[in-house]
Amino acid sequence: MVLADLGRKITSALKSLSNATIIDEDVLNSMLNEICRALLEADVNIKLVKKLKENVKSVIDFEEMAAGLNKRKMIQTAVFKELVKLVDPGVKAWTPVKGQPNVVMFVGLQGSGKTTTCTKLAYYYQKKGWKACLICADTFRAGAFDQLKQNAAKARIPFFGSYTEDNPVILAMDGVDKFKAEGFEIIIVDTSGRHKQEDSLFEEMLQVSNAVNPDNIVFVMDASIGQACESQARAFKEQVDVASVIITKLDGHSKGGGALSAVAATKSPVIFIGTGEHTDDFEQFKTKPFISKLLGMGDIEGLIDKVNELNLDNNEELINKLKHGEFTLRDMYEQFQNIMKMGPFSQIMGLIPGFSSDFMTKGSEQESMARLKKLMTIMDSMNDEELDNREGAKIFVRGPGRVQRVARGAGVSVKEVQELLQQYQKFAQMVKKMGGIKGLFKGGDMSKNVNPAQMQKLNQSIARAMDPRVLHQLGGMNGLQNMMKQFQQGAGGGMGGMMGGGGNK
Repeated sequence: MVLADLGRKITSALKSLSNATIIDEDVLNSMLNEICRALLEADVNIKLVKKLKENVKSVIDFEEMAAGLNKRKMIQTAVFKELVKLVDPGVKAWTPVKGQPNVVMFVGLQGSGKTTTCTKLAYYYQKKGWKACLICADTFRAGAFDQLKQNAAKARIPFFGSYTEDNPVILAMDGVDKFKAEGFEIIIVDTSGRHKQEDSLFEEMLQVSNAVNPDNIVFVMDASIGQACESQARAFKEQVDVASVIITKLDGHSKGGGALSAVAATKSPVIFIGTGEHTDDFEQFKTKPFISKLLGMGDIEGLIDKVNELNLDNNEELINKLKHGEFTLRDMYEQFQNIMKMGPFSQIMGLIPGFSSDFMTKGSEQESMARLKKLMTIMDSMNDEELDNREGAKIFVRGPGRVQRVARGAGVSVKEVQELLQQYQKFAQMVKKMGGIKGLFKGGDMSKNVNPAQMQKLNQSIARAMDPRVLHQLGGMNGLQNMMKQFQQGAGGGMGGMMGGGGNK
């Protein structure tokens, strides 16, 4: 069973408590059996599943429980805590120190996605303002240096390697010395992998480790191989001091229960997970938010991190415009830029409470992103006067030749340009209504600042501006209202913080 299905089955089992008129031993056993079946189907170790069941039952003692206690809540909380324990070894993860060299050495079997993951980690820190670099000390696999070189060049990350030097220890030492001298903070060393656990791999790995004295040794674990991960991780840990784990190929469609439960057994915390092939398909791993997302409870903290990465607070100009109900075509373009920067739609929806990470299928997600890019291409063909005009689409009504010129420049039909302008007008009307609502941009709890009747009208305006299919996926008006509340409560700020602008086009 894939992770997305696991989340749905556990959520369904927990919801069965709400439907029960009396919560007793039989109801508890039935629910736990359902959860345990789901975990076993997702390849979670049978000993850990048995332990989870025993631990929940030990917390819930119906004979000892005082009358009036919320048994449903207690059982749900106990299950959540035990699910967290499955993926949490209880060891604090290593964190790098800013302003000094942090040497990170990668180890793992061939085919686990080690070299790609090295690039993802370097790119993650580079985006956050760290000086990051890559070293190829893999001399065993043909094309290893070429792969690292291409990945690094694409992500604009400095790298070191050689086509002539065949001693991985010398390569690793020379690379680390070079980048330390140049003041790099995150120095990532990629080492050789093998098709199986060979003595020569472990010997070489030990020599590289002794030579560069890494601050953190990361074991890269392939989620697709399930419970075999545990014996691998133990074998690596016996040879070198594995301090962290990164799990690759762990999207919602992978059977990753075996890999996740193997981590707790090795006492090395997961620090990141790879969720796809692209450099951005990489998430910092936090146990509670991970389980929350798995159960469709969202991860507001992760969503706020995504929004904060965009530095939206700096754009006072847009927030000021929104207060006065103004919204230009350029403003819409910048909102599209922000959506693109935040990452794949399915990942973002998975962060919002009430949605699972597979909210959008890969097909519809790709279609949505392609549609967004097409709209931006059309706006790329507009001039400054058109993008910044406060009357918006009226400038195109007064000069029909503008629509034809934009269509030619973007390589699209006149009808597609007109559809974009219609979509823009819906957005602009919604923003005008938002601008008239006092208290919307104050910050704090929106429900206290804003008149409920006005809030209801705003939600209706947003619903009218949305694609009906997307609104249906959100759960209709009720789903939309809940999402707006969750956004606001989680961000702890006004709507303005969520709707900042991007850089100039």
